[in-house]
Amino acid sequence: MSQIIKLEVMRYRPGIDEKPWPQVFEIEWTQDMSILDALALIKDDFEPELAYRWSCRMEVCGSCGMVVNGEPKLACSTFVREYASAGKITVGALDQFPIEKDLIVDADPFIEKLESVKPYIINKNPRALADKEYRQTPAELAKFKQYTMCINCMLCYQACPQVGLNADFLGPAATALAHRYNLDNRDTGKTARFKVMNGENGIWPCTFVGYCSEVCPKHVDPAGAIQQAKAAAVPFWALSNLKKEEA
Repeated sequence: MSQIIKLEVMRYRPGIDEKPWPQVFEIEWTQDMSILDALALIKDDFEPELAYRWSCRMEVCGSCGMVVNGEPKLACSTFVREYASAGKITVGALDQFPIEKDLIVDADPFIEKLESVKPYIINKNPRALADKEYRQTPAELAKFKQYTMCINCMLCYQACPQVGLNADFLGPAATALAHRYNLDNRDTGKTARFKVMNGENGIWPCTFVGYCSEVCPKHVDPAGAIQQAKAAAVPFWALSNLKKEEA
């Protein structure tokens, strides 16, 4: 017997639609069908103009972030069978970002936030090639390894209530990656990053709801990273205020 489910896809066509609208498709599904597979079936068999992003299909690239029945999910690792009892699945874009078309959003605001925290190793005294590699102990690696797992899927931004209130908020992933490099013993760029993190739209607006960590597919715990970053940022915040008073 065929298993049929309704897939409601939120459509948006720039220049045509004022706001997203639902289009319902009835599809046959199998136990191993992901949401991404279901969208591919719809695009192949029903609606070739349906637009969405994907790449690796294995929870590595972060491209296929979407909202599935109200929850931020990666479409490649979310399966139709999980919603079979409901008989209907609603799939929409990460609408905390501007929607470009259908399930595709403009990631530029996120990329700009990411770039602002300089997510790479900064070293004021680079080693000569003759000195070979920087050595790092397992304990030194363990301090920040969890935060290296971020795949920039932006699900945490969809989950964050502060992003919903203030689109300029630095947000979970950018802060987690800034924290990752601040904890790296090879890095000397803390001061530059904390200038951004201590700004009006930096880490302080976070109210520690924690939903960003719940939806993270890689268990990065950006909520924890933000709270640790706050504690580490206090001396930099105090110093910057002292300099302002002196000026």
